[in-house]
Amino acid sequence: MAVTIKDIAKKVGKSTTTVSRALHDHDDISPETKELVRKAAAELGYRPSILAQRLQKQRSDTIGFILPPFGPRYFDPFISEFLAGIGNTAARNGLDLLVSTHPPGESEMNAYREKVHSRLVDGLIIVRTRLKDPRIDFLLEENFPFVSFGRVENQQDFMLVDEDGELGMRLLVEHLLSLNHRRIAVIAPPTNLTFTLHRLKGIREKLNEARLELDDDLVVHGDLTNRSGYEMASELLRRSQPPTAIVACNDLMAFGAMSAAQEQGFVIGRDISITGFDDIPMAEHSHPPLTTVHQPIYQIGARLCDMLINTIRGIPVKERVVLLRPELIIRQSCGAVP
Repeated sequence: MAVTIKDIAKKVGKSTTTVSRALHDHDDISPETKELVRKAAAELGYRPSILAQRLQKQRSDTIGFILPPFGPRYFDPFISEFLAGIGNTAARNGLDLLVSTHPPGESEMNAYREKVHSRLVDGLIIVRTRLKDPRIDFLLEENFPFVSFGRVENQQDFMLVDEDGELGMRLLVEHLLSLNHRRIAVIAPPTNLTFTLHRLKGIREKLNEARLELDDDLVVHGDLTNRSGYEMASELLRRSQPPTAIVACNDLMAFGAMSAAQEQGFVIGRDISITGFDDIPMAEHSHPPLTTVHQPIYQIGARLCDMLINTIRGIPVKERVVLLRPELIIRQSCGAVP
C-alpha cells in the first residue's frame, strides 16, 4: 500500500497541512520541521504523486505530437528520427511526450481540440505543414503554445524551424545539369503540403536559369511512401521517352523509384540517375548509395522541443523563425548522361 501524507503526519505528530507544506519547502515551515518530515518520509518510503503535483501547478508536463499517417502500415524513418530528437529533449527536461495518430480531417482536428481543451498537454509540435493549415489556425485562435516544422502560405506569426527546400532542390538540379541531364522527372509530395511548393519552385527556377523548362508531363505526385515512389517511377520509366534522371522529393520515394528502375533493368547511376531529399540513415547504405539533400532531422526535433519548452516555461525564444541551409550529399545513384 502506498505511503500517504497522512502516514507521515501520524509518524511525526504534525498536521497533514504542515507535512504537505514542509515537503513543498514553504517558507512558513521551520528548517527543523522540514528536516523531521523529510526524514520520516524517507524512512516510510514515501513517493509523491506526480499527478497531484501536476494538478497543483496546473501543468501536465507533457508535450503533444499528433502524427498524420499515410496508411495502415505506414513507417517513415524521417518521422522516427524526428520523434527521437523531440522525445530525448523532453525527457532531459523532465517532460513526457504524448504521441497519437489521426489522419488529416475531422478526426485530426477533434484530437487537437481534445488535447487543448482538456489540457492533456502543455504544448504541441506540428510537422509537414499544409498551405492552408487548420491545425495552426486553431492553435493561434486558442493562443495555445506550439511550434512547427514547416511554413504555411501567407506566413503568420508563430515559431517554426524549416529547411530551405527551394535551395536544396536548386543544388540537386545544378548537380544533375552538370552531368548533362536535361530530361528530368520529379516525384513530388502531395500538392497541399507547403514544402511541395518550395521544392518544385527550386527545381523550376534552376532549370529556367539554364534556359530549360520543367515538363509538366514529367511531374507526378506520390504520398511520401516507398510504395508510391515505386508506382510513380514505374510509370515514368515505361514511357517511350523515359527521363534520364528522377528527382524524388523525399528519400522513401527515391528508394521506391530505385526498386522500380532495377526491376525494369536500369542500372542506377549509369542508365538512370535518382535523387532524394532528407538524408535519412538508410540513404548512405542503399544500393547504390543515394544522392540526396541532408537536413539534420534529429537536431530539428530537438531544437523545436527546446523552443516549445522555453515558451511553456515563460522563457523568451530569441529566434522564433529558423530557416536552415541544406547540404547536397553526392553519392553513387547519380551519373553522367552517356
